[in-house]
Parts: sequence; structure tokens; C-alpha cells
Amino acid sequence: MGPSTGSLRGSAMNGWVLSGWMVLTWLAVALATLAWICALANALGWRPLSPGRMRSGNVSVLIPARNEAANIGACLASIRGQDCVREILVCDDHSTDSTAEIVQSFAREDPRIRVLHAPEIPPGWGGKTWACATLARRAQGDWLLFIDADVRLQPGAVSAVLDAAERYDASFVSAWPGLDMVTLAEQCAMPMLNFVVFTLFPAPISFRRWNPSLGLAHGACILARRDVYDAIGGHQRVREEMFEDTMLARIWRASGHRSVCVDGQRVVRVRMYDSLGAIWRGFGRVFYPAFRTEESFWLFWIFHALAFLAPFGLCWGPTPARGPALLAAGLVWATRVVQAVQFRFPVWSALLHPFAEAALLALGLWSRAAVRSGRGLTWKGRVYVARPVGEQVGGDRAG
Repeated sequence: MGPSTGSLRGSAMNGWVLSGWMVLTWLAVALATLAWICALANALGWRPLSPGRMRSGNVSVLIPARNEAANIGACLASIRGQDCVREILVCDDHSTDSTAEIVQSFAREDPRIRVLHAPEIPPGWGGKTWACATLARRAQGDWLLFIDADVRLQPGAVSAVLDAAERYDASFVSAWPGLDMVTLAEQCAMPMLNFVVFTLFPAPISFRRWNPSLGLAHGACILARRDVYDAIGGHQRVREEMFEDTMLARIWRASGHRSVCVDGQRVVRVRMYDSLGAIWRGFGRVFYPAFRTEESFWLFWIFHALAFLAPFGLCWGPTPARGPALLAAGLVWATRVVQAVQFRFPVWSALLHPFAEAALLALGLWSRAAVRSGRGLTWKGRVYVARPVGEQVGGDRAG
């Protein structure tokens, strides 16, 4: 007596399920392999800047600062001994702490240092972009070096970034900073910033092809030639952007000028956030608004879920899928180790990748919900009211 119709259907169903698992697993292997290749190419082909030679120059260092009393003093101290610095301007962006008073105390010892007070933010501007535009209007240097208040420039940093502009014939240079991490939360979470960027962005290719999509910048350190900045419209062009640094780099390229992002970890250091809550709020503020369309957000989210998290779950799937799943998981871990070596992260943090990746995906959903619900995203006492992606990004309001 032949097998029952139910048994045949069950076997067919099991076959379809197994085939689905295998397709999903091998797709994860393919995506993880591409990410590993990109990370390895960046590690081998994107060499870090070294401190520059002593040189002459005419650089205005411009620092937007909102409630940066804990950082601004050390930032200014790291700039004062740099070559090429004509002036150091700090824009106090309506701080409610002693930021302005600390800058004034430094100004009494160094006449190059001045504090500016940002006018009221016009409609349609973000707080940081308005502060940067205010600084640029008052600056007198041939080069504008925008840095964040939590940046610490290493000796020779300004000369090194100027050298990079000369070497690559670029009028816009962003130095991707090294990350200083103190707490366990920072050491677990902060490496994900570089993981997200440098598993997708082929840095060596960006120095050979000048299309706008290969523009990249980190707002912690951006050097712009003054005449080009003025010609393209400066921060006016990105006034509503939450992701203004990279958007400015892309606009620069689209305008026919060269922008480059260099590995600046040896000359520029930054401790971006000092707690898990600050990391969540800081990255959440820009996560969803960074995408230009709803489709691109979900493409990124699904790509990360499938390539960088699913392999660790697929290891528990049907036996035939476990080998490829282990391969995919191993590639993800190998990528994290490569980046740990390149960027001097704790290697042990790579072992916690599944938890960090799950947190990243949750952060993306939280950021999206905050924007689409209209409640906005809070940072440093302001509620940033970004419109859903696909629409023009909004500015901010006092919170």
C-alpha cells in the first residue's frame, strides 16, 4: 500500500521548508562575504593619516558648542599648539551651562580664541547647521576647519589634514576620528558605528571615483576651502539635514569639486558618547532621518538583519543549513575582528556582535517610530522634528 496523500504532502512541505532555509542561509553567506571583502579592502587600502609636517597655513578652527562645559576646555587646549591656526571661534549655541564662560577664560590667555553667540535659529534650520553657518560668516581664514567640542586634536593634526587636501587635490577633507571608549557600554556599542559604515562604504574606491554617492564625512572634523564653501552655499545647502556632514560631502562632489574622507584616527580622537543612554539618543536622532526614502531604510534594515544577525539564529536550524550558517556567522565575526585591528577596538567586543546587532536593529525601529509618530527625537534639550524620509527633513524646536 502506497504512502498516504497526507504523508506525501507533509514530505513536500518539509522539502519546501528545508529549501527555504537553505536559500536564506546561502543568501546570508553571500551578503556576509561581500561585507567582509569591503571591510578587508578598507583595512588594507585605507591608510591612516600621520601627524603632518610643520607648515604655514591660514586656518580658522570653528567649533559649534551647545552645553559642552565638560568638553570645551580640553578641546581648546588640544588646538592651541597646532600649526597653521589663525583663529579659534566657538559658537555658543544657546547653552544653559558654563560653556561660554569657559571659552572666555581661554580667550583671556589666547587672543586667537573668541566666543560667538548664535542668533535665534531661523525656521527651517537645525541647531548645529545654524551654528556652523554663523561661524563661517565670521571666519577670516582661507580654510575652515569645523570640529566638534568633544574632539581632541593630536599634535600635528591640522597640518596632517591640510597635507591630505594637498595630496588628493581636494577642497573638502573629513578626518574620520578614532573613538575613545571608556565604559563597557561604549566598548560594546560604539564599534557598530564603523561596522555599519565600513561594511558598505569602499573607502579606497572613493579616492578614484568622484561621483556624489561616494561622498562621506564625519562631522567631528571637516576641513573646507573657504572659496569653494561660499561658492556652493555652505551649510545653507544642508540647513535642514540631520545627517548634514555626509550630505555636504555629496553636494561638494555634485558641484564638481573633490571631497575625501580620510582615516584620521591617529590625529583626531573623539569620545562621542559616555553612556548607553547617550549612545541610544545620539544615534537614534540621526538613524531614520539619514535615509532619503522609506524603501532605502527598509533595505538597510533587512540587509543587516539577514547578513549580520540571522546567521547566528540559522545555526540552530535544520542540520543541512547549519554548515553554511556557521560560515556566515564566522564571516561576520571575522569582519568585526578585522575592524577591531584596524580601528584599535577591543577584540573581545566582536564576540558580542549578535547582541549589538540586535540593539542596532531595535534602534532603527525606535528612531523610525519616533519620527513617524511626530513626537520627534530629543538631544541636548531640543526636540528634533524630522519629517518621514522621502520628505524634506525638518529642523528643530526648543525642548
